[in-house]
Amino acid sequence: MNRREFIQYSALMGGAMALGKAGNSFAARTGWPIGCFNRPWTSWSFDETLKEVKRGGFGLIGLLTRTKEEPFIGVEADNAYLDSLSGRIKSNGLSANMGALRTRHDISLQDSIREVQTQIDNARMLALEYVLSFGADKPEEYQHYFTVMKAAASYAQDRRIKLAMKPHGGISGSSTEILNVLKEVNHPNFSIWYDAGNIVYYTGKDPVSEIAPLARHITGFCAKDCGKPKGDVMIQFGDGIVDFPAVFRQLKSARFRGPVMIECCKVGPTPAETTENAIANRKYLEKILASL
Repeated sequence: MNRREFIQYSALMGGAMALGKAGNSFAARTGWPIGCFNRPWTSWSFDETLKEVKRGGFGLIGLLTRTKEEPFIGVEADNAYLDSLSGRIKSNGLSANMGALRTRHDISLQDSIREVQTQIDNARMLALEYVLSFGADKPEEYQHYFTVMKAAASYAQDRRIKLAMKPHGGISGSSTEILNVLKEVNHPNFSIWYDAGNIVYYTGKDPVSEIAPLARHITGFCAKDCGKPKGDVMIQFGDGIVDFPAVFRQLKSARFRGPVMIECCKVGPTPAETTENAIANRKYLEKILASL
């Protein structure tokens, strides 16, 4: 280890200790923080979710699944709600790193871009690092999506927020479609949050093969498993066919830095039982990352 590598290593371990004190699960060997989305607890209140995510040993929460009570960064969120939401997250000892975008591509470009910009402004009020897009499903809307994302990437960059897209079928189905989106948007502030489970769910393709051409564009990982196309994703890791070790080796080779965000687990009859399943999925990932 040369001097430069030692300094980098020392900084990494210092960051790991800081994250540990903050309650974050941290894979020390890779330096990738492990957080959790709110999705498994949407049958209960978001306040309950915050308590359970903290109890599960996470320090990072992603604002993925909206409810009628919780618009998160949605266009309907006002300043009072956002201030309250920020306080609720912090009072539980958590940090939010991502908010999910909802984009419409059957309206005018001007209106669509305005809605995205409002959501980015809301994300900034929450001090989020990322906003996450899910692509578009209808081919006739693809060009509209490209234009909106290019404008959104620039707008977000000016506000120090990163825009990413996750595999979600349609325009963001397999690596071929995703690479085409990257080419069309063509902006340095537009990246990919890889979702190996969704590759199986939407395309039936091998997530390991599919990640190879995308790895250098990946800035986040949405962790879920899936056993077959259109199969259940609210399952425990290892119960599906995603080869997590092989996927993570590809990411490590591409100098991925995290985060890894657990999206799914088996939902139990109570919040506490669901949390135990989320903890088991976290430990599953930690064990793999420790072996890389």
